[in-house]
Amino acid sequence: MKYSIIIFLFTITLGAKVSAQKESAFQEGEWFKFEMNYSGFLKAGEATLEVKNRYYDGKPVYHVVGKGWTTGALKWFFKVDDRYETYIDKTTYAPYKFIRKIDEGGHTKNIEIEFDHDNKKALIHDKKNKTKKEMDIAANVQDMVSTYYYFRNEIDLDNLKAGDELTVNMFFDEENYGFKLKYLGEETIDTDFGKMAALKFRPYVMAGRVFKEEESLTLWVSNDKNRMPLKVQADLAVGSLRADLSAFKGLKYPLKIIVNN
Repeated sequence: MKYSIIIFLFTITLGAKVSAQKESAFQEGEWFKFEMNYSGFLKAGEATLEVKNRYYDGKPVYHVVGKGWTTGALKWFFKVDDRYETYIDKTTYAPYKFIRKIDEGGHTKNIEIEFDHDNKKALIHDKKNKTKKEMDIAANVQDMVSTYYYFRNEIDLDNLKAGDELTVNMFFDEENYGFKLKYLGEETIDTDFGKMAALKFRPYVMAGRVFKEEESLTLWVSNDKNRMPLKVQADLAVGSLRADLSAFKGLKYPLKIIVNN
């Protein structure tokens, strides 16, 4: 199983219709932690997402760092240590640089991608294999981490209804593709913090070695100004995987809880 799915799941949640730019839904200091379990009983690992203020080539950016690792008994059979980073423009939310450094059961990658949006080019530096190449990219492309933060600010629920299918241009490793997901509507869910109003989405994935079928994922984000990720459920080719938000800090807006635990 490709463990890097965990970080990816939380970055593709809000591929929604774009509206005029709004005040940012997040800020420096925001931090999320997720607990994961396999098939409902085996603790599988943990993941975090954190936002920092930085400069990139003299420009003020959000530096987002995502980490994922195995815990418990699973780490003795399949050890994972993944790290993802993106540098996002504070005005356009376009990524300038994306880093993917992973070790998944001995399968390793160390890739850095620099985006030239004006010329629609991506410079891919494979540090493990010591190679560099340039590829064409789509207009307004996002990387797998920047996507989530971009759409947190641009989601337009006034023009979104249950059943709508939405797309976003994404560049991952050495591939351009249009990612598609379906908005399923609003739902109240149980979380570690109490009952919360959520927005529910279903991304389309490739059925086969990892996922059981095309509609194997379900994701929930908070139905408030934070748009923070709450839960993901994945039906895999073998078993299932669930990730739940277990801790957070640095939210820009007050958290809305319907009933406290």
